Amino acid sequence: MNLDAAGPESAPRRCWISVGSNVDREASIRGAIADLRDAYGTLAISPVYETEAVGFDGDAFYNLVVGIRSQQTVAEIRRTLRAIEEGRGRLRRAERFAPRTLDLDLLTWGDAVGVIDGYELPRDEILKYAFVLAPLADVAPDERHPADGRSYAQLWLEMMPLAPPLHPVALAEGR
Repeated sequence: MNLDAAGPESAPRRCWISVGSNVDREASIRGAIADLRDAYGTLAISPVYETEAVGFDGDAFYNLVVGIRSQQTVAEIRRTLRAIEEGRGRLRRAERFAPRTLDLDLLTWGDAVGVIDGYELPRDEILKYAFVLAPLADVAPDERHPADGRSYAQLWLEMMPLAPPLHPVALAEGR
């Protein structure tokens, strides 16, 4: 299904964004949260987890999920996320799985399902990767996956026995 992008007159939608870094991790994550707060105001922020790199040999990642409310279209949110990534030193490379200062991915846009502004939502990473689903289940346990219909907590309970290790990380205070 291809949905028309909602204009600025539409009601704000709850959107979930995955945040990851394996280069200058703490500074990159803190900077991303500050930039997202500047762009969208109040944020819902999950715990941070350290996880092994997936798809390549590299340093471990810090991962979390951030919730925003926005009236922006999918394309506008994605442009904002890309600008934040680039502002924090992200270099785009041909290879998909590579080290990065910052990776911001729009996971959901309200309860939309389908191709919106050329972007498939909800992202399949939610059901595929523990480093996305676990923090999402922490911050929004009762919210339901837009396509699957089960709560994020239920999905995580089902994935957890087979998931790779996730290590909670407390970011240093005052930095």
